[in-house]
Amino acid sequence: MEYLDILRRYGLFDVKVPRYTSYPPANRFEAAIGKRNQIQWLDKIPGERPVSIYIHIPFCKRLCWFCACRTQGTKTQAPLEAYVQAVKREFEAVSQILGQIPPMERLHLGGGTPTILSMPQMRSLLNTVFSCFPIAKNFEFSVEIDPTEASDEVLLELQQWGLNRASIGVQDFNPRVQKAIGRSQSFQQTQKVLDQVRHQGVSNVNFDLLYGLPFQTQKTLFKTIDMVALLNPDRIALYGYAHVPHASKRQVMINVDELPSPEARYLMAKNASQKFDLLGYQKVGIDHFAKPSDSLIKAAQHRRLRRNFQGYTDDNCETLIGFGASAISKFPEGFSQNAVSTAAYVARVTAEGTAGHKGYRMQGTDAVIARMIEMLMTDFAIDESAIETHLADNQDVKAYFELIFNKFSDVLEQENGRISVKPGFEELVRVISSSLDIKNIDNAHHSLAI
Repeated sequence: MEYLDILRRYGLFDVKVPRYTSYPPANRFEAAIGKRNQIQWLDKIPGERPVSIYIHIPFCKRLCWFCACRTQGTKTQAPLEAYVQAVKREFEAVSQILGQIPPMERLHLGGGTPTILSMPQMRSLLNTVFSCFPIAKNFEFSVEIDPTEASDEVLLELQQWGLNRASIGVQDFNPRVQKAIGRSQSFQQTQKVLDQVRHQGVSNVNFDLLYGLPFQTQKTLFKTIDMVALLNPDRIALYGYAHVPHASKRQVMINVDELPSPEARYLMAKNASQKFDLLGYQKVGIDHFAKPSDSLIKAAQHRRLRRNFQGYTDDNCETLIGFGASAISKFPEGFSQNAVSTAAYVARVTAEGTAGHKGYRMQGTDAVIARMIEMLMTDFAIDESAIETHLADNQDVKAYFELIFNKFSDVLEQENGRISVKPGFEELVRVISSSLDIKNIDNAHHSLAI
């Protein structure tokens, strides 16, 4: 009870804060940072340094009610064809801007539903991608897969282009929960796709689960986890469902009265973490779990774990180039986001080649704050010497250390220039991070901290 009282006092069960997959969060990107900045930053990328590439496929044949991603429904392949052609055009335009082309160390297809593409469309897209970018030595190619929308021929096509990590959406296997979130997906469908990708030699598999869904209880969540354990994925992400109907209109289909309370969400996440531990998975950050042999665990052990728009990662490329509608690129200088709607994106690319629409230029203490928040989110600690060594500005660092330690002294430890979150209070890390976020003006657009 003492733990719960402290968590309540710091607002874990009622405050809304960013997820901090970036700093600043994407909802603070500015229209003044657009195409010109995007082109300038692309032009500065050193040709010898590997980059990561993300391609957004925003289409789905069904729109799951829980999802807050930038997606749209389609019943035919017609809009996909025009979209694929636009993404190919964007790749060609970007490769011309780059000059010396950097090697591609990571390639991730996200959505939406990337596996909604037909085999010819997927082949055409990937042919352009690999024609524009050479691959780096430790190349990883990952794709988000919807088991209800993944044809055998598309999965085989992906494997032939080097797919070596599959990310499979599960959310929950309970039929009542699935009905309440508009997503029907059986254990058998999931197992069939998993068996196929493994048979094709894809050895690394991630599963995505959600807690805090309507009608979900600890008992039903544990049943889903037991079923997931039978499928033996390498990594599991257990995200808290973010109910943000103001940002994702489809979420009005979810009855808020059927959602578990914030404290019930906390207990679900806490007990699920203990269950994963018993199943042989080690916790990474606030919501990821991996087998001891997984590269994510090794990155965490060596303090090389990073956080980006896909969650926790061992990707250490300083540049991420996003392609497709609403895709976000990360540069040392800042962030650039493409036009959000598919129609606006296709129109921009058709007319201009690139689609930079808004973004953010890092300035002042932004880099210091961004690194401190990332260290909190990945290591649950901030090392003052590491911040000073890499980001200079010692005066600001000391001021921020004093700020957060005074505000959260009950849940923080300070020793030898290092501030750490005390064991048992890791769930507060987003709340603690928000205290560093001097530009965090309006939290109403964000989700609950737990």
